[in-house]
Amino acid sequence: MFAVPDNTVALVENAVQRHPVRVALEYAHDRDRWRHLLRYDPDQRFSALIARDEEQEIWLMSWLPGQQTDLHDHVESTGAFTVVTGTLTETVSRKSADGRVVTEVHPLVAGQSRVFAPGYVHHVHNPGGDPAISVHVYRSGGRAMRSYRGSFVDGPTRSDT
Repeated sequence: MFAVPDNTVALVENAVQRHPVRVALEYAHDRDRWRHLLRYDPDQRFSALIARDEEQEIWLMSWLPGQQTDLHDHVESTGAFTVVTGTLTETVSRKSADGRVVTEVHPLVAGQSRVFAPGYVHHVHNPGGDPAISVHVYRSGGRAMRSYRGSFVDGPTRSDT
C-alpha cells in the first residue's frame, strides 16, 4: 500500500481518451441508465439514444431473433459496440490490397465487443432464438450509416456509387 500526499492533484478524466469499448462496457453494466428506454420492435431493430455530448453518442439497440442491419459502414465515425444479452454475429467484408475479398465472421456473446473505424464495412445480425441487447459508442461523426451492396463473395460496393 502507498500513501497519496495531501497536495496531489487529480485530473478530471477526459472521456474521449477512454477507449470506446470501455465506455460501451460501462454503459452495458449500468442498466439503470437505459432500462427505461428498452423496447422490442417486431418490424425492425430498435434503437434509442442513451447519452450524447460534443465528443460521442451512446446508443442502446435491441434485436429480436433474425433482425439485422444492411451491409454498411459508419462514414467518418469510430467506435465500438458491446453485447449486453443474447448473441449477435458481425460479418466484416473488405477487399485486400491484392483485390481479394476477405470476409470475417465474429460470433459475439454477452460481454464481448467489437470496434470500428471509417471505412469498416460490416453486417450485424441476431442469429439466435432469443432477443439480444447491445450498446454502441459513436465518435467523430455520430451514428451515420452508409449502405453497401454486393455480397461477401464479390466484396462490398458503396450503394451511392
